[in-house]
Amino acid sequence: MDEDGNTSIFNISYTNFFLVGFPRLQEWRPLLVLPFTFLYVTIISTNALVIHTVVAQRNLHQPMYVLIALLLAINICAATAVMPKMLEGFVHYANPISLRGCLSQMFFIYFTLLLDYNLLLAMALDRYMAICYPLRYIDLMTSHLLGVLAIFALTRSLGVAVPLVVLTARAQFCRTAVIQHFTCEYIALLRIACGDLTFNNRLGLAMRLVTVIFDLVLLGTSYTRIIYVALRISSRGARAKALHTCGSHLLVILTIYLSGLSTSIVFRVAKTVSQDVQNLLSAVYLLLPGVLNPLIYGMRTKEIRQHIEKMLCGKESPQEAGEKPKRLQNTRVERELPG
Repeated sequence: MDEDGNTSIFNISYTNFFLVGFPRLQEWRPLLVLPFTFLYVTIISTNALVIHTVVAQRNLHQPMYVLIALLLAINICAATAVMPKMLEGFVHYANPISLRGCLSQMFFIYFTLLLDYNLLLAMALDRYMAICYPLRYIDLMTSHLLGVLAIFALTRSLGVAVPLVVLTARAQFCRTAVIQHFTCEYIALLRIACGDLTFNNRLGLAMRLVTVIFDLVLLGTSYTRIIYVALRISSRGARAKALHTCGSHLLVILTIYLSGLSTSIVFRVAKTVSQDVQNLLSAVYLLLPGVLNPLIYGMRTKEIRQHIEKMLCGKESPQEAGEKPKRLQNTRVERELPG
């Protein structure tokens, strides 16, 4: 109570919210259920197909393909953290969610996003060893090293996701119980919080910048060295294979980081952009990797593509059958460059 006997607004903190994504599309929302359901099923099925291919084919049990399978498994988890509640919101204009449910969803969103970043770093290290040290690749890229990379990825992801969730849980939400978003993103929750949120805003921005800058520096340094070494490989086939593999990884990196940066910039700078456009950018940022990654790795990675074609068609493709005699002539460097 204040001095006049009135209840201060800051003593009220909502614990139940309503997600309202794409508020200006109220009449069209039921029509969005079918295409977004199809999108969700596509993400699940295409990622699962590539994962199954890697698991089922013994000759794909190599670090590069294991990392690809893990990346696609995370894509499925990330989409599952977002899509069911998003689809429910298309049916109900005001989609109810509790504070605990909101925090849980936010944790899984950022945890899986950070795992995505960390796996891209691990894949860059794998390609660096395979191309720059091909004769020692098997000795360097061991299961022990993969275990260390997995622990690093989990620790780093938790180190970013947990502080964001804890800070958000300690905030008071007194402005409104309506979240103008289809999911519980950090910035969307801060917009309905009250009090001094300077530290929360700065921490969120600092974590995003430090993570992105650190990753891009490592990725840029690694792939610059990889491309330099690849261009110096004497075997034309091995050189083309190395550059082709790097091209697939760089496409994925550009997709994830550019979409994330564009979303963050629009949220913090472009105040005139409508809420629907901001939410659409978030949807692209959260769902695009799950759509593109299996296509990029499934189509551009020859070994995976050939096994998928064989599995779906029930027989070897003519290209795969014709290339068998040529494989015996490959150099050792070429054999160490899967993809």
